[in-house]
Amino acid sequence: MRTVKEVSRITGVSVRTLHHYDAIGLLKPTRVTEAGYRMYDDTALGRLQNILLFRELRFPLKEIKAILDSPDFDPAEAIARQIGLLELQYKHIGKLLDFAREIQNKGVTTMNFDVFDVSEMEAYKAEAREKWGNTKAYQEYSQKELAREEGSDSRMAGELMTMFSELGALKQSAPDSDEVQKKISALQAFITDNYYECTREILSGLGQMYVEDERFRKNIDRAGGDGTAAFVSRAVAVYCSR
Repeated sequence: MRTVKEVSRITGVSVRTLHHYDAIGLLKPTRVTEAGYRMYDDTALGRLQNILLFRELRFPLKEIKAILDSPDFDPAEAIARQIGLLELQYKHIGKLLDFAREIQNKGVTTMNFDVFDVSEMEAYKAEAREKWGNTKAYQEYSQKELAREEGSDSRMAGELMTMFSELGALKQSAPDSDEVQKKISALQAFITDNYYECTREILSGLGQMYVEDERFRKNIDRAGGDGTAAFVSRAVAVYCSR
């Protein structure tokens, strides 16, 4: 059994991310000690390995959970599909590298967008979705995605602005205070759950954009009051530096 810090050390996954995976039911610890420490056994680490492989292949967290929780999930078949996708990804990156080098070396000006085609990878992903798509877990996931497409984007935008409003109410606090940093952690998790994987690198870039892009700055300041965008940017910088 390994503690959450040990799992973080050997896998490179941050403790915050492991806590988030626990909170959304994607990777629950094998047990929690009386003192509240999360402990993980080899089975849990095997699930984490599958999660990381699917993440490398750009599957959303909610979709990964639906696949792994499927009663039809076969680890041996999954790794075979993952290898197939990784090979396609490797092939795609190779073509992009060749194209970029050609431009660098020859100054090629001819437009060629074929190298950006990822339809083969998407078709392969679709096969995986179809394989595990008849389960209750996956159907629930699909229904939630459909609901999102049919109008929940505005709701999520409203929730995001509410988060900025709450941060605006803390402007008099230090950006590195526990309360502010918890809000930034929640912001990162919200973006990951509802839009795209928000890594620290991406979050750091967003923090800069909040003050450098006038549209972002105005919207955030409108939600939390003047100076909110600058305050959030400073808080994000602290969060990403830890």
